[in-house]
Amino acid sequence: MSGKKVAEYGLLTALAMVLSYVEAQFPVFFAVPGMKLGLTNLVVLTALYRRGEAGAFGINLVRIVLSGLTFGNMFSMLYSLAGGILSFLVMAGLKRTGRFGISGVSVAGGVAHNIGQIAVAAVVLETGALVYYLPVLMVSGVAAGFVIGVIAAGVVRRLPREL
Repeated sequence: MSGKKVAEYGLLTALAMVLSYVEAQFPVFFAVPGMKLGLTNLVVLTALYRRGEAGAFGINLVRIVLSGLTFGNMFSMLYSLAGGILSFLVMAGLKRTGRFGISGVSVAGGVAHNIGQIAVAAVVLETGALVYYLPVLMVSGVAAGFVIGVIAAGVVRRLPREL
């Protein structure tokens, strides 16, 4: 890998870390406990559409681990890994089909992220009762995913082909 690409990945990872920090400053986003806007998904979507799956996955994974170590704990990192990996797999799969725009890919990623986190929470807490909270988080995932998708589409459209 060239030095230029390493620098680009480093900058995108640093941007994702900054956005993670900014998002961590909001105690509860809106009135839905556990909801976040998903600002870091701007970076992941941009990387997915500009750098491909491998680069975007690497940025996402490094960001989750570093954010967990810096701003969270092992449980928050576990939840983020589950949500982030499932979300990424869904987004990459939908992008490959060519049938969805960035906003649609982002919405599906937001919903998948919430499903992944609820699934891990249900296992960790040994209760299926958390599934009842899933519809609320799915609505918030659709809303946040749409907003982030619209912004990401604008960013990707305005960026030169080479970052």
